[in-house]
Amino acid sequence: MTNPNNCSRNPLDLAWWTLKIGLGVGPIVTGIDKYFNKLTDWSMYLSPLATRILPVSPAFFMRTVGLVEILAGILVLSRWTRIGSYIVMAWLLAIAINLLATGMFYDLAMRDVEIALGAFALSQLSAVREQHEQVLLHPDAETRSPLAMPR
Repeated sequence: MTNPNNCSRNPLDLAWWTLKIGLGVGPIVTGIDKYFNKLTDWSMYLSPLATRILPVSPAFFMRTVGLVEILAGILVLSRWTRIGSYIVMAWLLAIAINLLATGMFYDLAMRDVEIALGAFALSQLSAVREQHEQVLLHPDAETRSPLAMPR
């Protein structure tokens, strides 16, 4: 179930691997770019409120943001995908709130909310996979699927 070559036989595996790779690599790439500003000038996305209350320069803050993004992406790509995807989700929602506070970039805020929903879906798929792996390791243990309806 953890081999990406098995995806053609299981659409849930294909969805999981697609989200895992996309939500892992994306934050790493944008996190690294916070140091180089080749994709964009990241500090322009900081709300005026944020720039007023930050005790550091916008450039330093964005490099710190980049470090968090890199770490979150690494977590998603590691065996801690579920935890990493929750962090990515929360991070994207915080970015969306900041973008709304700029009074501009509403389209980017909406995109980040949509990507956050993908991160939530990854966390849920990861929970199912973790439970499935536990059932395979301990077939006699009584476990209930997170997809099962409550009684």
